[in-house]
Amino acid sequence: MNGKFQSYLKNLGKRYITPAFLAILFASFFLWYITKLSYTYTTEMPFSINVDGEKFRVECMVEATGQRIIAHRYFSKRTLNLRSSDLQMISSPDHEGEYIITPLSLQNAISLRYGDIKIVSVGEIPPLELNR
Repeated sequence: MNGKFQSYLKNLGKRYITPAFLAILFASFFLWYITKLSYTYTTEMPFSINVDGEKFRVECMVEATGQRIIAHRYFSKRTLNLRSSDLQMISSPDHEGEYIITPLSLQNAISLRYGDIKIVSVGEIPPLELNR
């Protein structure tokens, strides 16, 4: 029974699904996908940050078109190099020699480097051991 059903589907596909139909179906899917990428989306995106030799990753909520989000997520794998003088930091109350970056200053620093996407918020930032 299984062999008859597979044979039936193959014959049905050969008879009613032509190469022209498949080409038009593929073209319509591709155009629909391109159209959807022009919409504005909000999503979480990881950023690799290097502050005076201290490296860490931070999750940021970003808002941009689908094209920009895909471009940054899959084609921009570089680390963002920042200086501690570009950021507002406060001393960690728990550990001497550690500093905590204020989220707003990190958000502004990332926004300056990536002007084509809007940084809505910044996730948890680990304390840094910097020589100040």
